[in-house]
Amino acid sequence: MGKLAVRALRAVLVVVLAGTVFVQALMVWALVSGSDPEDGSLPLTPLRVITILGIGTAQVALVCVWRLVTMVRRGTVFSHAAFRYVDVMIGAIVAAALVWFSVTALNAPGQRDDPGVTVIMGGIGLAILGVALIVLVLRTLLAQAVARDVEAARMQAELDEVI
Repeated sequence: MGKLAVRALRAVLVVVLAGTVFVQALMVWALVSGSDPEDGSLPLTPLRVITILGIGTAQVALVCVWRLVTMVRRGTVFSHAAFRYVDVMIGAIVAAALVWFSVTALNAPGQRDDPGVTVIMGGIGLAILGVALIVLVLRTLLAQAVARDVEAARMQAELDEVI
């Protein structure tokens, strides 16, 4: 991975993380201050709490991506230490799906006249779970690469002994 790509990715990660922290802080402030800009037709407090939690899941995933990019840059990504970040990222994505399903459940009673919205929202939740499954497959590929790297190191050591 080139230096330009790493810098660009890190810049994007910093901007997104700063933006999510800002939005999260606004949500916490709205929750604490009790300000209600809506007419009260939606249960805003649960939605705000869910939004804060959802943003937190994205932030966890962003930090894991940052750490993995650092490992790529150092050439240590094909190690057992990388699994911790990938596993946390999978957990964050699954948590995000659960948060989205809770938004769907909270929104569903207001959609009785148009249940298609709830079905679409459920489909989005399944798509988020699909992303977690994709990352799980990539984790399996990482495990295979680490196993091959360990095997190559063992074979190199044996070859060095022979020579």
